[in-house]
Amino acid sequence: MPRVFFITGTSTGFGNNLVQEVLDKGDIAVATARKPEQLSFKGTSEKNFLAVKLDVTKKADIDAAFKAAIDKFQRVDVVVNNAGYGLAGVFEELSDSQVRTQMEVNFFGLIDVTRTAMDVMREQKPAGGLIQQVTSIGGQRGVPFFSIYCASKWAVEGFTEAISKEVKPEWGIKFTCIEPGGFRTDWAGRSMAFPEKRHPAYDHLNAEQSMKERNGTQAGDPPKGAKAMYELAVMDDPPLRVVVGTDAYKAIQGKIKEYDENYKKYEKISNSTDVEGYQG
Repeated sequence: MPRVFFITGTSTGFGNNLVQEVLDKGDIAVATARKPEQLSFKGTSEKNFLAVKLDVTKKADIDAAFKAAIDKFQRVDVVVNNAGYGLAGVFEELSDSQVRTQMEVNFFGLIDVTRTAMDVMREQKPAGGLIQQVTSIGGQRGVPFFSIYCASKWAVEGFTEAISKEVKPEWGIKFTCIEPGGFRTDWAGRSMAFPEKRHPAYDHLNAEQSMKERNGTQAGDPPKGAKAMYELAVMDDPPLRVVVGTDAYKAIQGKIKEYDENYKKYEKISNSTDVEGYQG
């Protein structure tokens, strides 16, 4: 039986490539975007494709998009929370509006889609499915210029790990955090947002210049990233989290080493605070 994929943010980047990969593999794609009329893919038909309007910050859009998917294909097997964008700039340059919009799209929009997806997957017959959260290596390590972006992705990581421990096994709902490194998508190009004005104290850092220099030089090939996401989606026992990209793999190994050294260094302090006589 073909799987039904429900993918957010399919206009460009991973979402766009993943829709094509799903179709090429003989599965069914529900491609969502704020302007679905502009979507175009090879090999589509009434039986394997549906384009739906979805702004993840609008709950009415989320409900309508899932209803359209269920009405047409009767179920949803894989939900890919890919919609999101990058906000680049030193923290003190970012406006309140920019900070809140970043969190609304990357975090609150994602959890609203996840809430509806979980309800659909639990109630459908047979029950179950996979929810892929496209986070970032920035969801595991903080990097300059991306304080709020990293905050949004760390939030998704913690949220997803927690809810993965809340679901009943018989529901068959699984979760995977996809943590990409740098890929040659529009993420660091036209899709990226920057501060409205510079802060004079940060004349040693320029986010826009840095991103322009980096854009197009990343290690990752988006179609290959989409293939990896598809491979993870069709596994019988997908991992809770996985990095995608050689730079991300190197970065996470460094982070694990850093954590190990740090926590062992302060082991005595960490273990000095129990109530006298406490037995764990």
